Amino acid sequence: MAGLPDRDTALDLLGRMCLIRRFEEEAGRQYQRAKAGGFLHLAIGEEATIVGTTSVMREDDYLIGTYRTHGHALARGTPADAVMAELFGKETGTSGGRGGSMHIFDAERRFMGGYGIVGGNLPLAAGLGLASQYKGEDSVTVCMFGDGASNTGNFGETMNLAALWDLPVLFLVENNLYGMGTALERHSAVTDLSQKAAGYGIEGERIDGMNLLEVRDRVGEHLEMVREQGRPSLVEAFTYRYRGHSAADPEVYRDKSEVEEWREKDPIETFIRTCIEGEVFGEADVGKVRDEAEETVMAAVKYADESPEPPLESLYEELYVVSETMGWYSVDERSPEPHRGELGEDAPEVMKELAESGAAHASEERERQTREGVRE
Repeated sequence: MAGLPDRDTALDLLGRMCLIRRFEEEAGRQYQRAKAGGFLHLAIGEEATIVGTTSVMREDDYLIGTYRTHGHALARGTPADAVMAELFGKETGTSGGRGGSMHIFDAERRFMGGYGIVGGNLPLAAGLGLASQYKGEDSVTVCMFGDGASNTGNFGETMNLAALWDLPVLFLVENNLYGMGTALERHSAVTDLSQKAAGYGIEGERIDGMNLLEVRDRVGEHLEMVREQGRPSLVEAFTYRYRGHSAADPEVYRDKSEVEEWREKDPIETFIRTCIEGEVFGEADVGKVRDEAEETVMAAVKYADESPEPPLESLYEELYVVSETMGWYSVDERSPEPHRGELGEDAPEVMKELAESGAAHASEERERQTREGVRE
């Protein structure tokens, strides 16, 4: 394992982990206050895997995740204000309030989003890798997914294509021991998930995802290997989530003693102890970093709270891609000229008319059923 980083690097790494931890804690609190809607999946306990991985990526590398990705966006540099606003469904969020917790997205920083479908990001990662290969770029796509996704059909199909086509993709399994509420040994015939790489003729390695320094060292090595050889690789980061699968998880599938045992391996506290013992930084530095994380997160809550809701009239905007080569939304072969709703500029108005028409029809149908019920 690599040695300790210099003071500035160590404080930056600690700052990112503390920001993610504090953000997730506050996100959970705001969810309970009904400020954040939809579903909420927290990554408390997985900070070393997230920060260790992103800290050795280049700016032109791509990152794509699943639905537990607030921390991934923050680690890539997305402002906490924008992430919190997205959770609140506000116009100033990363996706204009339209994606919510499971669909954080920041193309500017090449964080290509979180996805609610288990394993749904895997083939998209292959597409990103194919694009880099096609353009002659040496950027690598890092695809982070959970242990449960390693048993989906998408996993096998994507790994096969990536290996067959020599795509520059680093597949990173965030193995937190549970696929929702199902323990690893109950959903996977092979519990060392790094071994699944061998079936596709690529490198696979299991690492301690609770150890920031080991994650940086080993993921960094795999990134350079993928970049230089132009072939995919698989890393399994053994980690743990201290909270449930989602905010609605009663956690009846694991004992409290198990959670407490893993809390003793807290990645943030472990890194702090290592750096203090190595005289990289001191207790005062730790206090300052924690205070900065607190200020940033509470400012993000205030920003999200005060941000405007998306205007109702924007409901039909950005539903389709409109360009010189993609001008219509449906293909009608009755005649070659465009038909109602096929041109980009009139689509919002047409969609509105269709919605109103549908609502009127539903109202008429309810009245008809009421009348028939009275006659009977």
